[in-house]
Amino acid sequence: MKEINIAQTLINKRREKGITQDDLAVYIGVSKASVSKWETEQSYPDITFLPQLAAYFNISIDELMSYSPQMTSEDIKRLYFRLAEDFGKKPFDEVYKECQTIIKKYYSCFPLLSQMVVLLINHHMLAPEKKTQEEIIGEIIDLCLRIKTQSGDARLSKQANDIQAICFLMQNKPSEAVELLDDKDFPSISSDGSILANAYMLMGNSDRAKEVLQTGMYEKLLSIMNTAPMLISINADKPEKADEIIKKMFAVADVFQIEKLHFNTMLLLCLSAGQSCAMRGETDRALEYLSRYADICCKVTYPIKLHGDDFFDNIDGWFEKFDLGPLAPREEKIIKESMLQGLTENPAFAVLRESPKYKRIGEKLKQNAGGNTNE
Repeated sequence: MKEINIAQTLINKRREKGITQDDLAVYIGVSKASVSKWETEQSYPDITFLPQLAAYFNISIDELMSYSPQMTSEDIKRLYFRLAEDFGKKPFDEVYKECQTIIKKYYSCFPLLSQMVVLLINHHMLAPEKKTQEEIIGEIIDLCLRIKTQSGDARLSKQANDIQAICFLMQNKPSEAVELLDDKDFPSISSDGSILANAYMLMGNSDRAKEVLQTGMYEKLLSIMNTAPMLISINADKPEKADEIIKKMFAVADVFQIEKLHFNTMLLLCLSAGQSCAMRGETDRALEYLSRYADICCKVTYPIKLHGDDFFDNIDGWFEKFDLGPLAPREEKIIKESMLQGLTENPAFAVLRESPKYKRIGEKLKQNAGGNTNE
């Protein structure tokens, strides 16, 4: 952390420039004694001299004062853990007062303010008086609001929003927490679903709490599953790693019955697993995955509609809030044709084209694409 230290800066810059205290005094229009006092920290230059001194040494005023309104990430990390340790060893009021001083000094360093918010919410309960604890919660809310409105950093703003909501719950203001976290215009649970669910529980709305938790889990589950194909692909040069990913993703898919819950996610996993095996010359395994791919394609019922299941039994209403509702954004014929293309137009499967099993899989998908869609 940088502190104001104009004395050392003057000494260093004057020596770099090769001038004496007399030379600097003449340029600024003060006595040599004044320059000497500045360099020995007996006094500071008048504020009107700062621009002149900075210009003379070709530096900024902040650099002249050895002051930075920002802190590095390493400085912030060290400061956080030092203060956290102090809270466990020193009187609360002493450490809290230092925190307030640091916050005021670096009021525009939003990464620091963000960590100070975390520090205070994790230690406010150590305050000996309930009133002080409540006051600190109020200060945290104010800091969160500043971070959200002034930082311009989406990540810091989201964290501040979540912490502000937690503070509202501590103040027994669940409706304010809901107002922060529940975006009525967009159905995705973008913040911590457990905070929002807790707020609804405090409001006595357990049905909405269940929906929030299930939709959050559903989104995270599909996010994990939908990243798997690329993860398999980028590990093409590491067969053991690719197989580990395939094994674990199919295990997750089977446990949550992804094939029934969100068939397209399962199709992409089957294709990526088949492609990985085909590229390694493991044709039998590749054909097994492609056979499963074709079976899923042929089991799809139309019209396609997003839905829950016995586990995700509180999310159907959530799908209705989507701009297009729960229905698929493409027509049935186009969907079936794209399923066929997923097999026939993938160059990785060229090595399989002479295989009788591959041909049967392809024929099955062709029939599915051109058959009676009402069967």
